[in-house]
Amino acid sequence: MYGKLHSACLHGIDGVVIQVEVDLANGLPQTSIIGLPDSSIRESIERVRASIKNCGFTYPLKRITVNLAPADLRKEGSSFDLAIAVGILLTSEQWTFSNAGQMLILGELALDGTLRPITGVLPMVEQAKKEGYAGVILPRENAPEAALIGGIEVYGLQHLKELIQEEPDENILDSETGGTTSFTVSLSMLRYDRGTQVDSLRGKQLEDYRDVIGQQHIKRALTIAAAGMHNILLIGPPGTGKTMLMKRLPTILPPLADQEALTTTKIFSAAGKLKPSDGLMTRRPFRSPHHTISAGGLIGGGTIPKPGEVSLAHKGILFLDELPEFSRHVLEVLRQPLEDREVTISRARAVFTFPAHFMLACSMNPCPCGYYGSDHPHQRCTCSVTRIAHYRARISGPLMDRIDLQVDVPRPKEWPGSAVPISSEQMRDQVYAAQTIQLERYKQLPFSWNSELFGSFLRKHAVLDKDSAELLQATIDTLGLSMRAYDRILKLARTIADLEASDAIQSQHIAEAIQYRQLDRQYITAEETTR
Repeated sequence: MYGKLHSACLHGIDGVVIQVEVDLANGLPQTSIIGLPDSSIRESIERVRASIKNCGFTYPLKRITVNLAPADLRKEGSSFDLAIAVGILLTSEQWTFSNAGQMLILGELALDGTLRPITGVLPMVEQAKKEGYAGVILPRENAPEAALIGGIEVYGLQHLKELIQEEPDENILDSETGGTTSFTVSLSMLRYDRGTQVDSLRGKQLEDYRDVIGQQHIKRALTIAAAGMHNILLIGPPGTGKTMLMKRLPTILPPLADQEALTTTKIFSAAGKLKPSDGLMTRRPFRSPHHTISAGGLIGGGTIPKPGEVSLAHKGILFLDELPEFSRHVLEVLRQPLEDREVTISRARAVFTFPAHFMLACSMNPCPCGYYGSDHPHQRCTCSVTRIAHYRARISGPLMDRIDLQVDVPRPKEWPGSAVPISSEQMRDQVYAAQTIQLERYKQLPFSWNSELFGSFLRKHAVLDKDSAELLQATIDTLGLSMRAYDRILKLARTIADLEASDAIQSQHIAEAIQYRQLDRQYITAEETTR
C-alpha cells in the first residue's frame, strides 16, 4: 500500500515543499526513513509510533518505508512528524482523507498526540501558496503566523485526534483490520479565523530623543543617517550618551514597507525568533550583539546555516557598541554584507544566501581609557601614543571607508532646563520628508535609499557643480581618501540636499558631508604608526 502527502522544511530562509511518501509492505516489522534526514527526523518515528498508539489507533506491524523527496536535499527539524503519522494512518486505511494531496501538513508530535509548535512556518506557508496548495494543517500555536499569508486556508489543531470526526464513517470498511470502520478526516471545525494581525511591537515606543539633553549636532547627524540609511559611528568619552543616542535611532526610522515586512518576518521565523503572538513586523529591527560574538553568530552559520545578526538586522539597524572590543576577524566579515547587502554561506551540500541590508551603527571611545581629547575637568588621558594607535588600528581602513558618518561626541554643554530638546517626532518628520523624495526619485529603480546609489545611478542623481566638485577633489587629495570614500561623500551630500528639499547638491551640502569624514585621516595615521 502506498500513500503520498506534502510537508515542508527550510532551506536558508525559504520554504521547500517536501513529498512524504509512505509504503507499507509485508515483511519483518520495521520502519525506515530515507531521503537525507537528520537525526531529529530519524527520531521522529518513535514519536509517531507512540502518538498513534496513545490516540487509540494501531501502528501497523509491517515493513514501513517513509521517503522524503527530493532525496538530494538535506532535511532537518521536527516539522514532518504530523505528515508521517497521517501518512501511516491513511496508508493503513485507518483514516480516509479525500483532499490530502491539496494540503501542506506541518507539526511536531508529543508522545500523547499533542501538537507542538515549530519554527519557520511563515516561509513554508508562503511557498505552499506559490505552488497552489489549498490549505495548511499545523499546530494551533503556529496558526497566527501562518495566517499572515493570505490566499490559503489555515487549519490549526492541538491534538492528532482533532483531525477526525468523532463518529466513524460507517460506509467505509477496512479490510486489513477485519472489517472495522475507518475514520474520515474533517477540517471544518479546525479552520483558523485570521482576524486582525497586530504587530506586538506597536505601542511600546517608550524612548524618545527628547530624553537627550543637548547634542544637537549629533541629532543632526543621526537624522541624516536615518534619512538615507547611511552607516554611522559615534566617538566620544564615557558618559556622553553615545549608546543612549543610538538606541533611540529606531524611533525616527520609517516603518517597513509591505514586502520588507514580509521578508524581515520570514527571517525571524526561520531563526525561531518569531513568537506565536507576533504579527507581521512593521518596525525596523534593532540588533545589538555583545562584543564576544563569533563570526558565525554575526553572519550566520551552522551545519545547516541559520541567519546571523546581520540578517536579523535586515532593513533595520545593527548596533555594535564599543566597536574596537569586537574581534578584528569578526569585524572584517562585515565588509561583504555592507557592500553586497547579502551573505552567502557555502557548505558541502548546498549554498545559502541570506539578505543582509542593514544600517551599521557603531560607537567607541577615542582611546582605551576613553578620555583622549576630552575636556573633562578631572579625567585626563593616560594612554601612550602607541597604545592609542594600536587601539584604533583594530578597525581596518577598508571597514572605516564603509562608514559614512564618523561623528565626535563631546561632553554635553547644555543641561536640563537650558533649552527645549529636539524630539523624535521632529526628527522623524524630517526623515519621512526626505524618504518621500527618494521614493519618488527611485520609483523605477530596484532601490529606494541614497545609500544604495552606485555607478551610473550615482553620477546621474548626485551631479556636482564646479565649486562643489573642486571642494570635494581638494578634500580627497588633502586627506588621502579612497574612491569609496569619495562615492560615500556624494551619497551623503545627496541625502543632506534631500533634507533641505533641494534638487541640486550645493557646496554647503558637500562641506557638511565632508566634515563627517574628518576621522578618516586619523585612522590612516594610526595604522601607519603600528607598521
